Amino acid sequence: MANLSDDAPLIHSDCILHEATYGRFVEIGQGSRIINAHFGDYSYCDRMAEIANAEIGKFANIAAFSRIGATDHPMTTASLHHFLYRSADYFDDAEHDAAFFAHRASRVAKIGHDTWIGHGAIVKPEVTLGHGAIVAAGAVVTKDVPPYMIVAGTPATPMRPRFSQTIADRLLDLAWWDWSHDHLRAALLDFRHLTADAFLEKYER
Repeated sequence: MANLSDDAPLIHSDCILHEATYGRFVEIGQGSRIINAHFGDYSYCDRMAEIANAEIGKFANIAAFSRIGATDHPMTTASLHHFLYRSADYFDDAEHDAAFFAHRASRVAKIGHDTWIGHGAIVKPEVTLGHGAIVAAGAVVTKDVPPYMIVAGTPATPMRPRFSQTIADRLLDLAWWDWSHDHLRAALLDFRHLTADAFLEKYER
């Protein structure tokens, strides 16, 4: 596999990209569709991810076949169908419903730093996933998730926190995701081998 770069994202084959922006060391998996979304530094999605109208933080881990910002159909009108808002595809004398698309784009899903979204999980529009949170495979997240919480199920509900509230708060204060690339490299072995508590004890200065 090619090395990741701080200059340009590594984009695998067969991706559909529209109004997508990227930070440093970003990877977009094969066959993914990214629309109106920003990937923060070091974040990646695996193959066949669908991400729309989303702000992805740094170091996000997005598994294959996951979907973020799953778009809606109009539910209060007489029909749900595309012809209501993709009208120019069906009628020569009609235009797309610009207001509908603008409203859809405004419903941004926000994914925090150092999060993990499991295989096939769905995060609905306007949901915020807190820093360090984990979404289990196959879960459907319809409500905001606190930092460092693990959620699972349909709809997703809290299973347990990853750490005590004290450790979670200290990690949020440390904000290691804002460290420089060189600082991350210098701390790499400690990231690998120290518990979160021990890591905090060493780097809280």
